Order: sequence, then C-alpha cells, then structure tokens
Amino acid sequence: MDTRLKSPFMSGARYVIDECFAERLLAEALSRGGDYADLFFEYAISGGFGFEDGILRSSSRSVSLGLGVRVMKGDATGYAYTEELDERAMFETARIAAQIASDGGNTPPINLAEATYEARYDVRTPTLALPGEEKRELLRRADERARQLDPRVKKVSVSLAEELRELVIATSDGIFARDRQPLVRFGVHVIVEEGNKRQSGNSGGGGRFGLEYFDEHSPESHAEEAVRHALAMLDAREAPAGNFEVVLAAGDSGILLHEAVGHGLEADFNRKKTSHYSGKIGEKVASELCTVVDDASIPGSRGSINIDDEGRVPTRATLIEGGKLAGYMQDRHSAAHFGVASTGNARREDFRSAPMPRMTNTYLMPGQSDPDEIVSSVKYGIFAKKFGGGQVDIGNGDFVFNITEGYLIEDGKITAPLKGVNLIGNGPEVMKEVVMLGNDFAASDGVWTCGKDGQSVPVGVGCPTVKIRSITVGGTAL
Repeated sequence: MDTRLKSPFMSGARYVIDECFAERLLAEALSRGGDYADLFFEYAISGGFGFEDGILRSSSRSVSLGLGVRVMKGDATGYAYTEELDERAMFETARIAAQIASDGGNTPPINLAEATYEARYDVRTPTLALPGEEKRELLRRADERARQLDPRVKKVSVSLAEELRELVIATSDGIFARDRQPLVRFGVHVIVEEGNKRQSGNSGGGGRFGLEYFDEHSPESHAEEAVRHALAMLDAREAPAGNFEVVLAAGDSGILLHEAVGHGLEADFNRKKTSHYSGKIGEKVASELCTVVDDASIPGSRGSINIDDEGRVPTRATLIEGGKLAGYMQDRHSAAHFGVASTGNARREDFRSAPMPRMTNTYLMPGQSDPDEIVSSVKYGIFAKKFGGGQVDIGNGDFVFNITEGYLIEDGKITAPLKGVNLIGNGPEVMKEVVMLGNDFAASDGVWTCGKDGQSVPVGVGCPTVKIRSITVGGTAL
C-alpha cells in the first residue's frame, strides 16, 4: 500500500491514540459534571478525477484531520472540535465541550475496551493507493467505449471520486473502536444528438470497494448503460398528467422509499414528535406486503459501516414488518429516551459534526410476484426506471420526485418513453397503496448520498419491482 496512506494515529507499530490517552481526555470532558462524553478522531483522504472529451480535465486530493468532542447533560449537548491534534489543543477542546454542564464533582473511572467486529468491506486495495495513471486509464476506457457505440454520442464526461477515512472513537460508557472506511464512486454522463433532438444519459456506481469494484462493473459497462439511457429517451414523448397506476423498477427506485418514508423512521424525529410515525409502534402504516429494513451489514454497499459514529456495531433494524410499524433507527440518545437498545444508526459527516440517527442501507424487502406479471396487470400507467432529484417534507412525508427514465404502460406492455415525469404524493399514503411486490429484489449500485440538517453521508437503497395502485403523475402532455 502507498505509504502516504499511513495513519497519523500510528507511530510505527504503535497507536498514538490509545485507550489510556482517550480515558484521560474523556475524564476532562466530564470534569464539569456531564452525563456522557465521546471522542471522534478522523483522518480522511479524498480525491477526484474528471475526464471530458478525451482529456483529463481535473484531478484533486485533499486531507482532513481532526477531533470532535461531545458532552451530554440530560437533553443538552455541548460540541467542540479541533483540527490540531496536539495534546494542548485536544484537552482545550474537551474543556469547551464540557461547559454544557456546570455541576462539577468527581468523574467516575472510565475503563475502555476495544470493540471487535466482523469486517463488512475490504480495505486492502483502496483506489487512493493506485498510481494516477491507472485511474486515468479507467476513465479513458469508459470515454472510448461510449464514443464507439453510436455516432450520435457528442459529449462524454467520466468521473471518479474516492475516499479513505480512518476513525478512532472512544465513549465514556466504555467503547474504544477503530475503523478504516474506503469509498469509491465512478460515473459516466453522455449527451446524444439527432437532428434538433438532444438527450443525456447517466450511469454510475461504487461502494466500499477498492479496485476490485471494476472486476464486476467495468468502465465499459457504465459507458454502455449511459449511452443506452440517452438513446432510449431520445424520442421520449410528453408525459400524461393525473392519477395512474405506477410500477417502480427494482433497485434504484428504493430512493423514493428512502426519502419519502425512511427519514420519518429516524428516531430523533420521533423523539421530538415531528414525524408522521411518532407514537405509532405496532400500528398499521403500510400495505401488509411491505417490510422495510435498514441494514448496515451488506458487504461493500455504499451505506455499510462496521461501527457507527458512536462506536457501536449496527444491527439489522426492522422498521416496518408486514405493514406494521416495528421500530425506529436509533442512536444512543434516542434509544435511551425510548428505553430500547441503540440500533447503531448514529452517523455524522465528519469530525466537525455531532452524530444523529441516519439511514445506512434502507430496503423494501421482496414479495412473491413475477415482475412481468406486475407489468402485465397494468392497463394504463407509468413504469419508473430511473430517478433523479426530489423534495420531501420529513414531517408529513409529502414528496415530489423527478423520473429521469420512465415509460408508458399500455395494455400490460411497456411502450413509449416519457419525458417530464414527476411523481407527487405522500410517502406514508403511497406505502398503503402498494398492491404487488416482485420477487426480484435489487440493491442500488452505490451512487446515493443523503442530506440531513446540513450533513451528507453515503447510503444504499434497494427494492423489488413495486406496483402502486394510484399515485399522482405530474406530466406535461395536454
């Protein structure tokens, strides 16, 4: 491995940030009478490459290093961070966070034990350790393949984003945990033209992989998918407007579930009673066909984590089971409020931010129906294959989503491509309108990033083919 990727938390074979030092720092954070404290050390290297029209247009690399200290007293939180990892700066940061409390008194002894876990991703070959020439070649291969496929391809842009984070987490309730988190994302964007018609197409993927990602997802395959997408939509007609049956394709359609339903199942919104799902554990909140889980253990998935940002090993959280609300995604604070165990869903963007309950990989589990049977059951409706951006009101679940690849369904057959398709509805109500679920579950190829309270984290989504009995389609056809 490239020696430039070695952690600043290590000196030779010895960790500079060890249990003994962390215990002293935690004691300082609790010195004014806080109930709980945690330390979040982070070292992150990120890079990016942009390849356009046969030329490497951009490359970048950045390094981030720091410590965040959180102290809690009841429901109040003190948070401070520093980018200077000398002892003076770290202890001063702990003292600043400690000011949320003012009782003083003796700090109970803190005894840290290093957490163990089963690795959910392989960090032996992070792309950041590869020479730039090898990564440029991956971009060039995608560019060349896209241009070979069709003379109507007029513009090709290829990107590679990569990251490697090293974390050390210590908590006053005895956790000491380390993790190394790789992340890679590859994307191809093309523009095709025919006469006065112009259309774009995209393909992307990645996850917590190294170079081995491209063994199964070659640059050429992404180029082929981007060109297919663009050409398929080149002759798209204006979409109809009104209430229709809608079929969601397996895989990336799970982003609708993530945004329209998932955020409302994060425990902090329910602790504050600002979610549609507050106080409804055990009640029917969806079609009995629907079981929704959040699972951080999927090997290599973009949202997978070995430990959450409070040092806990995530469990597979069942959120909705057979249509009934089964639970929420919990961090330590919300779990204590509800009197349950944390599900290990505490996440933060970086050391500058306090953690909060967040999704990891959120899935709608498969049903029993054949996907072709689902499509053939629709007399007149919409088939949604790829999603773009959207807007969601977390409090009530109202959403608007843009479909970047959609088709008309006529007499049980997928027919004309459509443009200008928007799905408009309410997440909890749409979940009650699910009438068929396919047996073809698929997870997204890691492209999604989730935003909440100004923080962004990588996530995974997934679902089978889904038939929704009725949803409002905002189209442009008269």
